[in-house]
Amino acid sequence: MKTIKAKPITVENFAPYGSFTSIVEPSGNALGNFYNDKVLLPVSGSMPVAFSPLVMDKPDKMIISEVEYHNTTGEGILPVDDDVVMHVAPPGKEPVPELTEAFIVPKGTMVKINTGVWHMGVLPLNREQVHVLIVLPERIYMNDCTVVAYQEEDQMEIVL
Repeated sequence: MKTIKAKPITVENFAPYGSFTSIVEPSGNALGNFYNDKVLLPVSGSMPVAFSPLVMDKPDKMIISEVEYHNTTGEGILPVDDDVVMHVAPPGKEPVPELTEAFIVPKGTMVKINTGVWHMGVLPLNREQVHVLIVLPERIYMNDCTVVAYQEEDQMEIVL
């Protein structure tokens, strides 16, 4: 099985997939204590934005066996109580497992994944379980979420 190494997220290495900012250690332009417009999540139409909790358990091994993407929206991901490992691959009609990258995202960091980027749930780095805030248009997971299971030869393990 192929392995990929998780690396710390930086503005430069994550730029092809989206953007991020620390919520707990904000920096940059601010209106007093208000750090305005650090991560933008455009949504289509007049759908309300939904904030959904996600609870992820730490697996024995970090195996990527399936991926998903959204065709009409990006996705916001905020790990609340642990650092996480996130995997992504460039947008396209078909998944590109050979281009998958994995990033270590510190807790309290809001990540925005661009529309079409292949991804799946984040994995806790230190704790047995992580709580994550997911930001998506309401019910988009029911009408704009393409999930693809990888064939065994395309599955990979994330290593630290």
